[in-house]
Amino acid sequence: MPVLSLIANPADPELSVTLAQAVVAQTGGELNWLNHGVACDILEPDAPDALAVARDIIGAKAVDANLVATEGRRKLLLVADMDSTMIEQECIDELAAALDLKPQVAEITDRAMRGELDFAQALDTRVALLKGLERKVIEEVRREAITLAPGGRALVQTMKAYGAYTSLVSGGFTFFADYFAKRIGFDEAIANVLEFDGDRLTGTVAKPIVDKNTKRERLLALAGAHNLDLARTMAVGDGANDLDMIGVAGFGVALHAKPAVAEAAGIRIDHGDLTALLYLQGYYDDEFVR
Repeated sequence: MPVLSLIANPADPELSVTLAQAVVAQTGGELNWLNHGVACDILEPDAPDALAVARDIIGAKAVDANLVATEGRRKLLLVADMDSTMIEQECIDELAAALDLKPQVAEITDRAMRGELDFAQALDTRVALLKGLERKVIEEVRREAITLAPGGRALVQTMKAYGAYTSLVSGGFTFFADYFAKRIGFDEAIANVLEFDGDRLTGTVAKPIVDKNTKRERLLALAGAHNLDLARTMAVGDGANDLDMIGVAGFGVALHAKPAVAEAAGIRIDHGDLTALLYLQGYYDDEFVR
């Protein structure tokens, strides 16, 4: 039987008891709090259109509603995007800022993430603009301009504590992915490799690139290696290049995603932070590893 999941942003929670009870009154089911004021489950709602009803009642409040299956709810594999998902920035845009090219590069990034541009071509175009950037400047950007997305470490550490394998697969760069994967606690990181001539970027990226196919294939390969049914997997991302892995995962989550990506995904988190992915799996707040 399904569970109707209601989740707010813990930094500014808007999930009141009154709101939760109003949803239950229209959808049926049993209310179970995972974290009072932040997340609750409505178990076995009997309204045929429970999700639409819940979202209508929630209206403009910053609360995410999703309908998820209970069987195999706690996932044993997490594959996550990095830029604008596990970190709050797009690394290539921040590198461009060091050359006063951020608006030009950010526009290309945004169009690529919306699926309007070929990802590989957009990547090559943007990286070419970074030619000559010094390694020490890239290190400075990594150190000073990039911030971890809230809830990411709790998500990864909690899932690992309960037996999951975690993989960061990014269309960004190993210079960032390896570093932040270690800080967050991922088991592995896969990303594109920026090429250098001495200590300066050549303006090229090693081929083949990490793209939407890489992400999907890595999820499938890890599921096979760990003898997992795809129903026991979770994928999360925000851009068009994440849709293929989101589409095959048991829980495919669009996190603060572009509208077209959010519409296509089975699960959407527009307001919550990354701990929302734990509440979606039925974890109670006191089970989180922080």
